[in-house]
Amino acid sequence: MTVKEIAFYSPLKPADHPTPSGDRLMAQQLIHCLGESGCSVEIASRLRVFIKEPDNQAAFAELEHQAELEMQRLRDHWKLHQVPVLWFCYHPYYKSPDLIGPSLCKEFEIPYMTAEASYSQRRATGIWEATQERVLQSVTEAAVNICFTGRDKAGLREYVPEAQLATLRPFINIDAFCADPHPPAVPELVTVAMMRSGDKMKSYEMLASALSQLLHLPWTLSIVGDGPKRDVVYQLFSDFPADRLNWHGQLSRDEIATVFSRSSLFVWPGCGEAYGLAYLEAQAAALPVVAFDTAGVPEVVDSGYSGYLTPAGDATAYAAAVARLVINTQERLDMSVKARLHVHNKHSLAMASRALEGLLNETIA
Repeated sequence: MTVKEIAFYSPLKPADHPTPSGDRLMAQQLIHCLGESGCSVEIASRLRVFIKEPDNQAAFAELEHQAELEMQRLRDHWKLHQVPVLWFCYHPYYKSPDLIGPSLCKEFEIPYMTAEASYSQRRATGIWEATQERVLQSVTEAAVNICFTGRDKAGLREYVPEAQLATLRPFINIDAFCADPHPPAVPELVTVAMMRSGDKMKSYEMLASALSQLLHLPWTLSIVGDGPKRDVVYQLFSDFPADRLNWHGQLSRDEIATVFSRSSLFVWPGCGEAYGLAYLEAQAAALPVVAFDTAGVPEVVDSGYSGYLTPAGDATAYAAAVARLVINTQERLDMSVKARLHVHNKHSLAMASRALEGLLNETIA
């Protein structure tokens, strides 16, 4: 019997890219879930499509040329081998549209599926206006578009009312985070994030501002992450006593799980987070979360149950929530149990695999 093959493409970053990120992890997890359906999943292309600035017409023209070469390569390959039963595109958006899949799907008459597609009207400027039109067209033509957050689903529904939309909760493989927690006597806060400009740096700034208000309380902070803004992040915490901070640099997923098992509370404001897989990993490791009530974060943190969400941009309110869980040991321990249950019951890889298999059966039956 011929094995059904799915062509998987993530234009922003290939699933096997060497640099860790939430995008790469979700792409890897989706490939795993698709494989659980009995299909063979192949990375169709590793062409990275990233238009950083809206006025960079030359860069976009070059990417279109590279996409044409990729399409021809795939045409030649499929004519000699098996044509996939589905093209699955993960995370097309205004900076990173799929320039390959939609055309090939029409040509070879195979269904097109997206996950985490998004649209932002305020980004419709310069070349981004054209790239967003590409995204909207592919969403319109897709057999189904999987949305991880209500925010993304509402955005697509507003601009593409005829699109076929489905919901899938953000998810993780919980196996790596199942170790029994061993929180220290003095609360150990932990954060995990790349050190780069934009929303990540804003979150680091907010975290430093909030924790500077809590130096009268007993706690230490583990910081896991690295990146081009490492020196800037170090400077943000330069006035903190050295014995308050543990700098780990970049760690593997297993190493992060070990740090989590020895921590008490996950702290990351999450400015502009799509949802944040690190929040799910922390909760799976029995860590309550303190984050901003913003963007897609409420999709993964149950405020008052598995953590606390505070008003976006308010460092004082954020500090108060952290202080509450530092001071109240029993509340923190109770919330630790609930955090793990929250992920196990609503955001596991097994649950996502079953849901995705159902969508596949409807699409390629």
